[in-house]
Amino acid sequence: MQKYISSHISIAPLVVFRVLFGFIMLVSTIRFAFRGWIYELYIKPDFFFTYYGFDWVQPLGEWGMYTLFFVIGLSALCMMLGYRYRLFSVLFFLCFTYVELIDKTNYLNHYYFVSIISFLLMLVPAHRNFSLDVVRNPSLRLQKVPAWTINIFKLQLGLVYFFAGLAKLNPDWMLHALPLKIWLPAQSHLPLIGWLFEYEWSAFLFSWAGAFYDLTIVFFLLYKPTRWLAYIAVIAFHLMTYFLFQIGMFPFIMILCTLIYFSAEFHQRLIDWAKKGWHFVARRSKQVSNEYSTFAYQPSRLTKKVLATVLVIHFILQVLIPFRFLLYPGHLFWTEQGYRFSWRVMLMEKAGHTIYEVYNPETDRRWEAANYDFLTPNQEKMMATQPDMILQFAHYLENYYQDKGIKDPEIRVKAHVTLNNHKNKLLVDPSVDLTKVKRGFTPKYWLNPFNDNQENWSTRN
Repeated sequence: MQKYISSHISIAPLVVFRVLFGFIMLVSTIRFAFRGWIYELYIKPDFFFTYYGFDWVQPLGEWGMYTLFFVIGLSALCMMLGYRYRLFSVLFFLCFTYVELIDKTNYLNHYYFVSIISFLLMLVPAHRNFSLDVVRNPSLRLQKVPAWTINIFKLQLGLVYFFAGLAKLNPDWMLHALPLKIWLPAQSHLPLIGWLFEYEWSAFLFSWAGAFYDLTIVFFLLYKPTRWLAYIAVIAFHLMTYFLFQIGMFPFIMILCTLIYFSAEFHQRLIDWAKKGWHFVARRSKQVSNEYSTFAYQPSRLTKKVLATVLVIHFILQVLIPFRFLLYPGHLFWTEQGYRFSWRVMLMEKAGHTIYEVYNPETDRRWEAANYDFLTPNQEKMMATQPDMILQFAHYLENYYQDKGIKDPEIRVKAHVTLNNHKNKLLVDPSVDLTKVKRGFTPKYWLNPFNDNQENWSTRN
């Protein structure tokens, strides 16, 4: 165990990881801004689906949001260059996570992954070699770091892959090739391989191969004789998902981050190659004598205890959170209680249409709320199939109509939802007044059960 925690090894893998992560975050932020998503997602909407317990996280207005994204991009650049690393690594984590918490409509597994990696980067001395901080203060330079500063990233990536693979071991994915059986035929127009997607067996092949890949790739990356072949598989797998499903920057983030599994010698060669193009740092580094640099990272005893406590708690949570769905009754994909933050990637095709029926008991008047008056098309689409968001919007409508003078409005919902080609059902019990249901982490007993053999609620109301 000491070998993986306290033994001192080359800092090179940590340095390369810092540079590549900062680079891909900078590119992602610029891409996000140029596509107009800052305005579309965080300025244009009138209502935001905040996370329970984080209702205080609100957008900062038009100039505030543009400034926030500028700080994110600047922090990513400074992390990459290793300039005032401690300050900008903390700024990046706080600003990025703040944006992520504004609206769960925009939740993606890779946003969660970025927050986690940026949190871990705050805890390690990734700036103490090949950085502007070392140029400014040569005494910061390190040659060795404790193994844990690198292995925590290997462990985190391993957990992501493992839980993504474990989540695929469900009947729809393994026995029915869903949702790939739905998605792949739509890609049959692609050159060279598109014709394969017209056959049902290709969906099964991709489903089983995807599960095998996620469950085993880390072991092949850890084993030196298979490492290069495994990394080629990493590139092929993530590029395939990028071209087939257009899932943003996540494939490239994983391709770059997975390099952490390579040897220190490999990363040192990358640094040596980069120094040829970064003449100023290379020339300045040669002026730094070893007698003015620290050979190995030696934090204080208190710092060690704090870091150990934080990391133990972090990884306990990383193991437990994906299993929290076991605390809830019902079909996970139907109720989605325990679905987020558990590395369940592209496992379902879920679509729906939600109608809010408002009743004023004082006038005995009923009407349907116009969702599009309050929500963007994307918000309405995401809300229609996610129970916690359906309830949250019902409470928003309650407050809205109370402000209009309706003392005690009642709000009921007809949410017609289909999951992985199963027949259309009503997700929410239409007899329940959602204004009387509290938000929280308790089981959602106001949902209809998911059962293909039961009477279809949508035929009765």
